[in-house]
Amino acid sequence: MPEADRSAPRTGLTPTDVTLMVVGIVLGIGVFKTPSLVASHTGDTTVYLVLWLLGGLFTLIGSVCYAELGSARPDVGGEYAFLRAAYGPKVALLFAWARCSVIQPGAIAAAAFVLGDYMSVLRPLGTYGPGLYALVAVGVFTWVNCLGTPLGKRVQNVVEILALLCMAGIIVCGIVADPAPAPAAAAHTPSLSQVGVAMMFILLTYGGWNEAAYLSGELHDAGHHMARALMVGVLIVIAACLAINAAYLHVLGLDGIRSSDAVGASMMRAVAGDTGATIVSVVVVLATLTTLNGLIITGSRSSYALGRDVAVLRAIGTWKEQGSTPARALVLQGAASAVLVVLGAATREGFQAMVDYTAPVFWSFMLLVALSLYIFRRRESGGESHYRVPLYPLTPALLALGSCWVLWSSLFHAGWGSITGVVVLVLGTPLLLAKEARSPAS
Repeated sequence: MPEADRSAPRTGLTPTDVTLMVVGIVLGIGVFKTPSLVASHTGDTTVYLVLWLLGGLFTLIGSVCYAELGSARPDVGGEYAFLRAAYGPKVALLFAWARCSVIQPGAIAAAAFVLGDYMSVLRPLGTYGPGLYALVAVGVFTWVNCLGTPLGKRVQNVVEILALLCMAGIIVCGIVADPAPAPAAAAHTPSLSQVGVAMMFILLTYGGWNEAAYLSGELHDAGHHMARALMVGVLIVIAACLAINAAYLHVLGLDGIRSSDAVGASMMRAVAGDTGATIVSVVVVLATLTTLNGLIITGSRSSYALGRDVAVLRAIGTWKEQGSTPARALVLQGAASAVLVVLGAATREGFQAMVDYTAPVFWSFMLLVALSLYIFRRRESGGESHYRVPLYPLTPALLALGSCWVLWSSLFHAGWGSITGVVVLVLGTPLLLAKEARSPAS
């Protein structure tokens, strides 16, 4: 058997690496893309900020649940390993197919489209410029990570620290600027349905923290470090989202946020003119690069786990010893993402199409992961020393209920993209008949 087939993931990641990966994935695109959508469904500044805070609390609830799962069962397969242990191989295989064909390529393509849009502001390349930038970005970062995980994580850490420093500068500029004029009309109380739609976009903005689960198998002493690494990253994300939204409100007001398609650029244009808007575009590009790179790193781990456990897909279940990376899984994932970029560019609605494509499938499996905590707790003997979620059994119940809410919202408000994602999921059902390659590591 070739050396690549015998090799396996190494514990080469530190808690700082995992924390920066979480921050980089979450803070890449949403906070510059969704505030205007949230503001359009809220009629009051206080409600706007409270909803962002509630979304952050839900994210924190999810992170402590995943911290227990990742601490007790560290595996590069992440959610795939959790679902397999809880529900058996058939559910896990269906999830792995969904993640490899719908969830992760769609998320990578969405991040690449945002990068392409902002790069086109800095240097236009014509009608299909955003799609070209997106394709190049997917190709370059797939290649970087094929060279090795250490190189990929160094790129992630350096760019993320730079992006965070720039974001902090933008927040300070917004806070010290002259405040927005008082609103002309009185605020109104949003309906429950409006709040639900607003929360859907907020949780989309906070989304990505769960990707840390795919790093647990490479994190040194994950049983002790996973919880701290994940929760520190989530707390940084919550603080950054609340701070930058407060800056938006201070400079633009709720009406100004509603009327802007690029709220970060609008704020900095109000503070520092066109130069400020250009600076924000550069920061968004940097932040999106960290999201794209992080999604490529974590997504390839689930593809590797699928190939490791299914005989017919054994070719992608190999770990390249040189560079400690799942190179074949990376190439397959990059190809799937590139196809979605091309399709999205053809529709001219790339980002929204990718969100519609991934959301229902993602939240369906998030619900199952939340419920798996109850299954694992019932199986425990009582002597386990891993991190345990506080306020059990309430905490996983809140994650499950929130997942149901967002699942319903995504199905109700999304269009043909959501139907396409579900159809692709169903196309993976023949995998349920596949034979195992060998006994899984998890």
